Amino acid sequence: MAPKSFILFTLLTYSLSFPTISAVDYYVTNLAADTPGGIRFTNEIGIPYTKQIMGTINNFIWSTVFQQNDPSERNPIDSVNVYIVEFDGAEAIEWGGNNINVSSIYLKGYEGDLKWQFTSLFYHEMTHCFQWDGEGHTPLELVEGVADYTKLIAGYAQEGFAKPGQGDRWDQGYDFTARFLEYCDGIVPGFVAKLNKKMRFDYDVKYFEDLTGKSVNQLWKEYKAKYRN
Repeated sequence: MAPKSFILFTLLTYSLSFPTISAVDYYVTNLAADTPGGIRFTNEIGIPYTKQIMGTINNFIWSTVFQQNDPSERNPIDSVNVYIVEFDGAEAIEWGGNNINVSSIYLKGYEGDLKWQFTSLFYHEMTHCFQWDGEGHTPLELVEGVADYTKLIAGYAQEGFAKPGQGDRWDQGYDFTARFLEYCDGIVPGFVAKLNKKMRFDYDVKYFEDLTGKSVNQLWKEYKAKYRN
């Protein structure tokens, strides 16, 4: 039998040879369980399914959207908390960096495949938890565009999502900006991942030129020209 000191040394060497695996805990609380929307959440979606897709989406964001195989490149979040809450005016809201409120009123009134739509919504909202935003300096329209880009490439762009070439400005936000980011990704593979990495500590519109060799305005002109009917 090998000496204990040798075994301890071997285990320590082995553990230091591989990067630490980052784990995120997912918590879901239905604070509107007695409301029509809260009841619909329980019946058509449920807490187990929500936790399941949170893990799937989290991994998709790390591996595919932001290509952060090195845990040190990731937003250091150890948990994401979801609350089904009765409020009006929005489908869902991300707050505090790792919390998501989902409107039970929205869930009640949605017509269609609620489970699919809920999943689409979570691709967007969970991106907000893990993306870099230049420590608050990145324009909101671009932040929202990155979040919509996630659900676009995941195959969860909802009906009515902007078509390629649509929009008046590259920074119009949401689906319009997501389509523009998709175009940039076609020019420079991994563009969104590289842009997100640059936005870790600050933001400058010049990042577009740094990554593509063209100003964002030139990129927008070429994007519009490509899809002009």
